[in-house]
Amino acid sequence: MNHVLVIGAGTMGTVHAKSYAAMENVKLVGIVDIRSERGKELAAETKTEWFESYEEALEKLAQVDIVDVCLPTYLHKTYVKKAADAGKHVICEKPLARDKEEARYIVDYCREKNVKLFVGHVLRFFPEYEKSRQLVHDGAIGNVGVARTFRGGIFPTAWNDWYADYKNSGSLVLDMIIHDFDFLRWCFGDVERVYAKGLLGRGFARMDYALVTLRFKNGMIAHVEGSWAHEGFAMKMELAGKEGIISYDSSKEKPLVAVNRSKQAGMSGVAVPESPLRENPYFRELKHFIECIDHDLEPLVTAEDAVKAVEIARAALVSIETGKPVTLV
Repeated sequence: MNHVLVIGAGTMGTVHAKSYAAMENVKLVGIVDIRSERGKELAAETKTEWFESYEEALEKLAQVDIVDVCLPTYLHKTYVKKAADAGKHVICEKPLARDKEEARYIVDYCREKNVKLFVGHVLRFFPEYEKSRQLVHDGAIGNVGVARTFRGGIFPTAWNDWYADYKNSGSLVLDMIIHDFDFLRWCFGDVERVYAKGLLGRGFARMDYALVTLRFKNGMIAHVEGSWAHEGFAMKMELAGKEGIISYDSSKEKPLVAVNRSKQAGMSGVAVPESPLRENPYFRELKHFIECIDHDLEPLVTAEDAVKAVEIARAALVSIETGKPVTLV
């Protein structure tokens, strides 16, 4: 039985807590949040205890095996270190840190303390994205030359409005489309060069937009678009290969379609839709991390993957600020 303490009762803390509460062989032992009303509410929903501080939780709880950090990005380092110092395994929401150096420090610190660190790049656990990667690796659409992704919605509101403070959040590049950076790197390997344009620093109140071009070491090009200027939320993807295309649009009834024209009579092509989600990807992700702890397994997304994702995001931000492409080492 794994005893899990969740720090943060915001959007992601709520998702994680409810996932743990529904798992077998996992006991959600507490919720930590300085906002007593929200913390108590989530604790009641998940039938556990609320604590005002991490220190109070560790003092009062008989056992904690895993600490799940669902706090704003700028607080990740502080609380991951506290958990590691106490010998607890750590699950941390993405992005791991605001820059590559801090991300590397966190990974090395957990390794020195001999605790496992998992980072929530949940896109790898969405069935549509898993299936798309498998189709690519199976050669279903031939060699992929170009990819295009979009992720967008309204400007997020959270505790202390921290998303609106660039020093704390890193804009949508670091906090949202980092999902796509991780997914594309999972599919196509390391990125060689980054060029980006965006609204960062232009003074638009509660609005953000970025378009990032990635050149991969294998020659593939990806265009990653992110927006905090849209109503609702949607994510889209196109992977174009020599023999076909994979298209995904979360807003459609049948969101994932793969077409291989070379295998069809003539050039008309026949779409092969995949089913929408049947299981919460966050539940799948956290269950996977628990299994990795129980059986000492390598996770689907490693701490090193998380560092690489931060590196790509930071390169995009530097490119936006300087107007120049950034080459990754």
